[in-house]
Amino acid sequence: MTTEPETTARLLITCPDQPGIVAAVTTFLCEHGVNITELDQHSTDPEGGRFFLRLEFQTPHLDVPRAVLETAFREQVASRFTMDWRISYAADKPRMAILVSKHDHALFELLWRWQRGELRVDIPVVISNHDDLRGEVERFGVPFEHVPIDAATHAEAEARMLAVLDGRTDFIVLARYMRILTAGFVAHYPQRIINIHHSFLPAFVGADPYQQAYTRGVKLIGATAHYVTSDLDQGPIIDQDTGRVSHRHEVPDLRRLGRDLERQVLARAVRWHVEDRVIVDGNKTIVFA
Repeated sequence: MTTEPETTARLLITCPDQPGIVAAVTTFLCEHGVNITELDQHSTDPEGGRFFLRLEFQTPHLDVPRAVLETAFREQVASRFTMDWRISYAADKPRMAILVSKHDHALFELLWRWQRGELRVDIPVVISNHDDLRGEVERFGVPFEHVPIDAATHAEAEARMLAVLDGRTDFIVLARYMRILTAGFVAHYPQRIINIHHSFLPAFVGADPYQQAYTRGVKLIGATAHYVTSDLDQGPIIDQDTGRVSHRHEVPDLRRLGRDLERQVLARAVRWHVEDRVIVDGNKTIVFA
């Protein structure tokens, strides 16, 4: 848990599993005067598997600048173990843009948590294909951009959104944005677009999943937060939750119950992304929550 964000750094590693990785990493950091305060690891197989590690350390007594530390780590540790790695610093707030349509519950959950300091991000802009939520968003002090979009103007609208986002955002959250983004748009933010889908994927992909769930007579409904890929609702899953329903629940009841699930699941997924707790492994995620 990040308790001192101004002095906390995080190291994420993916590499082939072999003996000595943890020892090499921790010894290197110890030699540079940092204190390790959290360490999580996972291997897909003890023999020939993939190794994943997330480590938090405190930097008040770090003996070299950031750039020097990272160069030394690359040369002394990462190259030895063929690591895919990165170091981030909690003091550097990521910039989170939000895309939304008319449903406001997921958007407001993020804005409330941001306003209370629970989400350590900057929000440079909220973009919507409708103008309905402008007043509420601007009352939070967040800029609002209305970008209408339909089948005939889809390419033009996405180009305008990319222009608005360019240089202003590190990742994007789709807080019930009810338009499908093209592969070209998604390619600008690989593994950096988080969507909340109002079903327990892989069940009921696409439009109106609550109607689909009601038609099938399910006893559980759910919500899924996932990274967006060019395949609709098929991206790596970050978090999910479910709620029980019965034959007494009509479609409006499912939607009402589902909104609570959507808010909580999306907020958790965004926080884990911001805190560098998610490592994407193909179409799966390793989540050190």
